[in-house]
Amino acid sequence: MGNVITIIGLGPGDPGLLSLAAAEALGQGNLWLRTEVHPVVDWIREKGICFQTFDHVYREAEDFQQVYRIIADQVITLAREKDIVYAVPGHPLVAEESVELMLESAAGEGTEVRIIPGMSFLDSLLAAMQISPSTGLHVVDGLRLDRQFPDTTASTVVTQAYSRLVLSEIKLSLMEYYPDHHPVTVVTAAGVPGQENVRRCPLYELDRVAGVNHLTSIFIPPLEASGRSTGCRFPLDPLVEVMARLRGRGGCPWDREQDHSTLRQYLLEEAYETVDAIDRQDMYNICEELGDLLLQIVFHARIASEDGNFDINEVVAKITEKMIRRHPHVFGDVKVENSDDVLVNWAAIKEREKGVRKEGILEGILDGIPEFLPSLMRAQKIQAAAAKVGFDWPGYEGALEKLYEELTEMIEAIKSGSGVQKEDEMGDVLFSAVNLSRLLKIDAEVALSGAVNKFRQRFGHIEEKATKAGRGLDKCTLQQMDLWWEESKKAKKV
Repeated sequence: MGNVITIIGLGPGDPGLLSLAAAEALGQGNLWLRTEVHPVVDWIREKGICFQTFDHVYREAEDFQQVYRIIADQVITLAREKDIVYAVPGHPLVAEESVELMLESAAGEGTEVRIIPGMSFLDSLLAAMQISPSTGLHVVDGLRLDRQFPDTTASTVVTQAYSRLVLSEIKLSLMEYYPDHHPVTVVTAAGVPGQENVRRCPLYELDRVAGVNHLTSIFIPPLEASGRSTGCRFPLDPLVEVMARLRGRGGCPWDREQDHSTLRQYLLEEAYETVDAIDRQDMYNICEELGDLLLQIVFHARIASEDGNFDINEVVAKITEKMIRRHPHVFGDVKVENSDDVLVNWAAIKEREKGVRKEGILEGILDGIPEFLPSLMRAQKIQAAAAKVGFDWPGYEGALEKLYEELTEMIEAIKSGSGVQKEDEMGDVLFSAVNLSRLLKIDAEVALSGAVNKFRQRFGHIEEKATKAGRGLDKCTLQQMDLWWEESKKAKKV
């Protein structure tokens, strides 16, 4: 048989809480402690038990993750020579990363590992707080709040709160999830006689708490327990966490290289793909494309958060507040008769929100319409904006006459005009057609998209017929293709 690694939990700090099995195992010899900075270590010395520690690793490694990796590797190496006893504070399987790494490596080498449990710091903390974990308890590492996130629906315990500097970082991270005045409890040396210290304060004062050390943890009650009605965990959190991991250290190189500008094309592509799925009424694909579009929003919010500008919670909060503000007929006492009244109110509220002045002059009616929009969509928005101040045809008849007029001018340009003139007149024809569509309450973008899809379907029929006839389209006459085209139109009507 191979050598054995015995892992012992030293408990929260009171030697009286050591199990009999743990006390006996400590005297077996070849004892290594993760750290001697623990109250039980004085008792071990008093008993005359010899030991060595890994405290030197803390001074040599770059961060805690490297510390735990080095310790785990060294214990595995020592165990290749003879049995080893490795002791850690608390319970070996509660927030003890060195043990997690050790178990993975030992399994790969076929090394036997025995675990002697100890009372964890959580047991003593719950006793100090006099609360039950039955309603839910979430544990996160205070040094990893960029990858581990509190659950606002349950009680949360934050570990590794060993200095005021760390408390400051933890406070800033927690303020993304909790209000500034949310109550928190700082617990130091829970269960250690004469050393236990429990202090309560609002979250914004967390980094002002003195006397913290390696035995300090933070207890945070769920939001609903503090009287807030919005205590649910954000449904976006899993996606936000994935994006944080992709953008974080050790994440995806491509994701880490992106910025708002480089992502612009993907945002547009996902929006168009979503519209395409809607046009096809493909519910499965609509769901998938909405997810892709949402990813882009979360991506941009993450980049903004890293730059200290805003995060996804602010995005959600702002649009929620805007929707409530722009629907006073639902959330206020404004009365409306129909959807036209709703649009009038919406436009008026939007104008009040702008309040934008450029060198003392009010922003123009059309200035707020983005130039990067597709021309068809931009034309509709510009025409609608002008119509709001009365610059419009009284009915579709005038727009129809204008379209005839532009078509006549287009014909004249074709006969005698230059390329530039023909392009100019074609633009007028298209703009007039969009205006007619608007007055007929038809979305020109949707109408044109439908026409394009209809053309694709009918042309596909021609290709199918040519294939069945054993001919390429270049070998078919225009007359034959016209016959198949008409055949496709009749088939569609049936």
